[in-house]
Amino acid sequence: MSLPDRRRVTYYFDPEVGGYTYDAPQKGEGRHCMKPHRIFITHHLVRAYNMLDKMHVLRAKRATPEDMTRFHTDEYVNFLQRVTPETAEDLTYKYTRFLSADGDNPAFEGLFEFCSISAGGSLAAARAISSSAADIAINWAGGLHHAKKREASGFCYINDINLAILELLRTYPRVLYIDIDCHHGDGVEEAFYTTDRVMTCSFHKFGDFFPGTGDYRDTGFGKGKGYSVNVPLREGITDEAYKSLFEPIISKILEVFLPSAVVLQCGADSLAGDKLGELNLSMHGHAACVQFLRKQNVPLMLLGGGGYTAKNVARTWCYETACALGIEDTIDPMLPYNAYFEWFGPRYRLEVPGTNREDYNLRDGYVHEIRQIVLQQLSQLQPAPSVGIHDVPSESVGDHLGWRMAESEPRDELDKDLAQHARLIYKIQEAEAYSDETDDTDSDSLSRRMPRRAPRKRMSIVTNKVLDTPQLHEFEREHEAYCGHVGKHTRRRFFEWDNSWRGPDSVVEVYTLPGLGVPGVSVGESMAGGRRGYDLDVDDGMILMD
Repeated sequence: MSLPDRRRVTYYFDPEVGGYTYDAPQKGEGRHCMKPHRIFITHHLVRAYNMLDKMHVLRAKRATPEDMTRFHTDEYVNFLQRVTPETAEDLTYKYTRFLSADGDNPAFEGLFEFCSISAGGSLAAARAISSSAADIAINWAGGLHHAKKREASGFCYINDINLAILELLRTYPRVLYIDIDCHHGDGVEEAFYTTDRVMTCSFHKFGDFFPGTGDYRDTGFGKGKGYSVNVPLREGITDEAYKSLFEPIISKILEVFLPSAVVLQCGADSLAGDKLGELNLSMHGHAACVQFLRKQNVPLMLLGGGGYTAKNVARTWCYETACALGIEDTIDPMLPYNAYFEWFGPRYRLEVPGTNREDYNLRDGYVHEIRQIVLQQLSQLQPAPSVGIHDVPSESVGDHLGWRMAESEPRDELDKDLAQHARLIYKIQEAEAYSDETDDTDSDSLSRRMPRRAPRKRMSIVTNKVLDTPQLHEFEREHEAYCGHVGKHTRRRFFEWDNSWRGPDSVVEVYTLPGLGVPGVSVGESMAGGRRGYDLDVDDGMILMD
């Protein structure tokens, strides 16, 4: 069914989103590259251009911890709720769990509230698309594509994109995710690497560059083989070269995959002059991706993402909001007066021009080669998978029945099987070995010139260097030596027990695990207590005591 030319656009904005800062108190203000305030500046520009009257403007309900655990682990979400700048080192066990010590993802004040705003906006946008309340839904506070199931990465803590796609899959059989951020959308690709209901396509700088993933040979696993598309770029790509890749590849994907909805991550660090990006797109070259997808008459979600030159991010997202409305040809390139007018000097124009830096993608016919390889990969895909149409309730089964499993209630065999399957799938994505062999779609000349692939390692998004992060087992050996258990095998530990929060007279309920005769305590009790001292056995939702 074709959509009308005048699209119904829903725009989500929370006025509190600009009040958060990634800067840790002890390091001072203004040092961190990620500036949530850029979303607030974007909103001021959109309002100054009188676009709000042309959209349905909403403040989304903030995501709850339960919403976030649709993708992330309970332990990780609980950690985000509790962590503060003062407790970060203890709760991460010297930065070996959940966060890294490189400063990319600091435990800033209001962290969980910021995550709930970002995720809440994307979930609301997905529901607006699913319910046909909007043809295009915008959440510039979203697009945090690096966050993993149980770990923050690349300035991203909660992966709002994955939550939104999972919500769309409740209604739609197939969802296409497109990423035009300068960095590879690794968190989204990893989440849907084994399914054919979500196709991910990322255009990104590749090489010695964060996050170190996104080789064109990474195309999916198992049932998802062929449904992960990567277009690795060299530095300095211009509008013309980018368009020559984007339009034919996305056209082919739309032809073979037939998506029911499209999620476009509009990371603005692919713009010229970005503090961390190494591409060379102008504002119009970046926005051409939005214009192209708008013409395809497919329900569309627009999300934010990277972008570290705040005034250019605001200009571009404002212009792309106009593209969503279809009024980009009517707005004045001279900026109207707004609260941040002085920031846009000395030209005060709605523009981000490209620079004269060299485009290394034009050397040796690289653009032509990578385009041919990706199109060849897509031509080998089977027809789009069919999914039966079902009546999807707006609430979960638990909410509908008024049922909630008590933390102390033992899990049945089905619960254990499902948990084991989920862990297996995640480990497959995490540990899939890279092969030096090339498949039938590889170009020998291109393969020789591509950087050698290596297993995934933690990298810093600021320095693009592999982090020398201590492994957890090193600290476990120290703990064993301290406790007099040298050489004893220990299981993976998440939390350290601390009774101080209960008071001197409080009692922790301890009971026996069914059929084992081993004293235990519920995961909920351990998570509430925090710290460590118990060995966590996530298979049964129980913590076994030494």
